[in-house]
Amino acid sequence: MKAFRRLLLLGLIPLSGCHSVLMSPSGDLALQQRNLIIDSLILMLLIVVPVILMALLFAWHYRASNKKAHYDPEWSHSTMLELLIWSAPLLIIIALGALTWVSAHKLDPFRPLDRLAAGKPVPVDAKPLEVDVVALDWKWLFIYPEQNMAVVNELAAPVDRPIRFRITASSVMNSFFIPAMAGQIYAMPGMVTELHAVINKPGEFDGFSANFSGDGFNHMTFVFHGLSDDDFAQWVQKVKAGGGELSRDEYVKLAQPSEQVPVHYYEGVAPGLFMAILGNCVPAGSTCVDNRAAGTAVEEGAMNSGHDSNGTAAMPMATTQ
Repeated sequence: MKAFRRLLLLGLIPLSGCHSVLMSPSGDLALQQRNLIIDSLILMLLIVVPVILMALLFAWHYRASNKKAHYDPEWSHSTMLELLIWSAPLLIIIALGALTWVSAHKLDPFRPLDRLAAGKPVPVDAKPLEVDVVALDWKWLFIYPEQNMAVVNELAAPVDRPIRFRITASSVMNSFFIPAMAGQIYAMPGMVTELHAVINKPGEFDGFSANFSGDGFNHMTFVFHGLSDDDFAQWVQKVKAGGGELSRDEYVKLAQPSEQVPVHYYEGVAPGLFMAILGNCVPAGSTCVDNRAAGTAVEEGAMNSGHDSNGTAAMPMATTQ
């Protein structure tokens, strides 16, 4: 099966356009998604190829010049032929349905990873790298809660370490897509989608928006760096030395529509900023659309500033502080 996959892959690469990254991914999740595409194609070809071959064979065999071909104008039924015609497609449909059902659960982006690669399970003590993703007009903001830093239009993660993305948008629906690592995940204002993924090879990989979102959509691109643990630590230090804090006021300025925004680093992030973005209540004194987001934003801010946050989440309405 693996040999047939490789052979089929060689035939598919020329059909995939100039960029064959979808057929040669560098992340295990994208690899499993590619294998799902190939396996589904193989199952469908089990019907398509014989039908095409038989159509050509019948046309050749029953050509007008072939006087040996048996002609039976009274023929109307064959039980064996009916069984073949109906049973083969039915079996393929059952196989495709089972494959789709299993894959839909196994590759659910909300589902934590159970392996880093084939034959390499996730270590019990492995801690995922947390990254909060915000689709802005027209740039990407990546917040690293553990490192307390943020980056515009650049992303990095250690090789073979699970990554947990929390994804949202500031204004309109967008789509977060790194083809080498995983499939696209929609980013929607007021909602959080998740993606659990891993990158298995070091290198630089393209990331972009896969959903049209306005005039600057074409420039919503970024580079994703797959790094070793040491290189990732150095990258974190570079970010920490690269700029000031991403305060709420600074975020309001950053969220204004702009195109071709260069990479920018923030050495610190305002407490509770991501949840305030989710609740559309970043400016001080504004009311959060989602009370849960409001409570969490205020709670995170209080925890990070050392104040008591008891009772905040239970308030009927909440405002950012």
